[in-house]
Amino acid sequence: MKENVIDNNPAVLLPLPKIRKKLPFFVEENNLQHLLDDGFFSEDFVGIRDKLIITLLYGTGIRLTELLKLKELDVNQRECTIKVLGKRNKERVIPYPVSINKILNLYVNVKNETIGSKTERLLVTESGKPAYEKLIYRVVKEYLAKVTLLEKKSPHVLRHTYATHLLNKGADLNAVKELLGHSNLAATQIYTHTTFERLHQIYKQAHPRG
Repeated sequence: MKENVIDNNPAVLLPLPKIRKKLPFFVEENNLQHLLDDGFFSEDFVGIRDKLIITLLYGTGIRLTELLKLKELDVNQRECTIKVLGKRNKERVIPYPVSINKILNLYVNVKNETIGSKTERLLVTESGKPAYEKLIYRVVKEYLAKVTLLEKKSPHVLRHTYATHLLNKGADLNAVKELLGHSNLAATQIYTHTTFERLHQIYKQAHPRG
């Protein structure tokens, strides 16, 4: 066809090989535990806020936009849940680890004492204005760089990490779908590939004939 010898491509009906989907990036569990537990964050307002940002993204799997919209009133510390307004204004309730309450209370106290923000939003800047997208990206990139060599370091990586760790621990796929706020199961199934890769690696290392 390039040489104008023929008019039709004889290979047009040949099936193409399947292109392997890119697996989502995620942070190893021990690396995140190291980041959250071993003194990487300062004890001033900025350090406490930044730790809360990382903790909420990893502890709930919420999207960046959902995190930015989060209000203090959306957090139910007694039930350890947050109310999130997701895509298409679909509301869902997500449980979070009880350990988040400690950093949450510390943050709110410091915020009220030093910032005195009048906004309803949970996360704010040092001037008391609502936190914004670039701020969250900067915080996540800065702290993930301390514990991982992943090429991609973004809030969505923590969402991927949340889902992957849940499935690695045996969580039901449909339950993870609801927690993530996916409209269909296909969007959640990509994480099963990641967990299968992990299981396959463990098998190869552990089985005598692996």
